[in-house]
Amino acid sequence: MSVHTEAVEHIGGPTTMTFAKVWIALLVMTGVEVLLAYEQVPTMIMLTALLGLSIIKAALIIAYFMHLKFERLSLFLTLFPMLIFCVILMLIFLGDAVRIPAMRPPA
Repeated sequence: MSVHTEAVEHIGGPTTMTFAKVWIALLVMTGVEVLLAYEQVPTMIMLTALLGLSIIKAALIIAYFMHLKFERLSLFLTLFPMLIFCVILMLIFLGDAVRIPAMRPPA
């Protein structure tokens, strides 16, 4: 990548080549996820790998395809607390989600 291309990316946003690289990275990670689903991998390792890959993919999509990498810091600081709030809400209701299947009446 030339110096001119890097300067353009930092000033005006990502280039088509950047989008292509991110897309290829997402494609490779999806392939790894599919491979893990078909291979006989221990459950904990598979779930940890799938969760990690999903977080990385979500971060790439948010940063590049939703253009948040090139936004002001104030926008990020506005959205990040909401992300934390959503995660806390999910953790609060996780106990109910685990308990609900046991509450069904016997068939």
